[in-house]
Amino acid sequence: MTVERNIWVFIEQEDQHIAEVSLELLAKAGEIAQQLGSEVWAILCGDQVGNLAEQVIQYGAAQVLLAEDPELDIYRTLPYCRVIANLARQWKPYIFLIGATPVGRDLAPRIASALKVGLTADCTDLQIGDYFSKKENTVYKDLLYQVRPAFGGNIIATIVNPKTRPQMATVREGVMHLGEPDPKRKGRIERVNVAFEPDDLALRVLSRETREPTVKLKDAPVIVAAGGGVDSPEEFELVRELANLLGGEVGASRAAVDAGFISREHQIGQTGSTVRPRLYIAAGISGAIQHRAGMDQSSKIIAINTDPNAPIFQIAHYKIVGDVAEVLPMLIKSLREKAK
Repeated sequence: MTVERNIWVFIEQEDQHIAEVSLELLAKAGEIAQQLGSEVWAILCGDQVGNLAEQVIQYGAAQVLLAEDPELDIYRTLPYCRVIANLARQWKPYIFLIGATPVGRDLAPRIASALKVGLTADCTDLQIGDYFSKKENTVYKDLLYQVRPAFGGNIIATIVNPKTRPQMATVREGVMHLGEPDPKRKGRIERVNVAFEPDDLALRVLSRETREPTVKLKDAPVIVAAGGGVDSPEEFELVRELANLLGGEVGASRAAVDAGFISREHQIGQTGSTVRPRLYIAAGISGAIQHRAGMDQSSKIIAINTDPNAPIFQIAHYKIVGDVAEVLPMLIKSLREKAK
């Protein structure tokens, strides 16, 4: 086992809470590490966040590189990039994974630029495989296949970085399964030296305001989602009513969000959240690949659409050909009668 084959995961944390996508990536990194015969290393930055290191180990890290400094308390691009890029130059990871959150989307390209390596953004799958270069007549072994939608979601692209290291990718939240923590898992914690250049600290945070999300689609067991087939606020209220009766959350395709029926935090798909509920009801959603990328792993999918050839029916377990303005009231009435 050599450090040159290790997989690194950036652990995003805020106010002593680790972002769930970082824990998801630890599980996926563990699968890849088994294939490569390597280890999972985690990069944890902040101020007085050492207590989180044990949690990171429980979720799969063999070693945690712990960078603590008051300047790392609140995320800023340049200090974080300086610390992480220096560690990467020292330890030379084989693969480096970062969550595709607002922080990750800001940080990852900075690190990639500093290290002069490639970066694939918003991946939905990661695999290990070989790549044959016809031009060089060379086989590159055990590369990271970085899989993501491309051309507006119309195709799925597989991208490789055969020559530069680390192979870097950001991964969307929710596309990887969250592993179970193991309190008995042992790992190493190494505190690393932190050093900055004067320009790294040019930006100062004078004040900060935070807002808790009002909806947690990822945790919802039932989601009723509306699409472009919902034509009015009155029809959208039927979607809300059905979701309430089922004890679920309201989701939406981009068309419903753009129509102003609901806020963007409810959006599901390539440019929204990725969900895996036990039940997903798609009301008036055509099923473009951009939307399906965010919900096609749902356990049961019920689709309602007037078009019998709508793409959503290709993945639906139960298909209802009809107008949502007629079908939803019937579903609501039936549920109310059973509740009596």
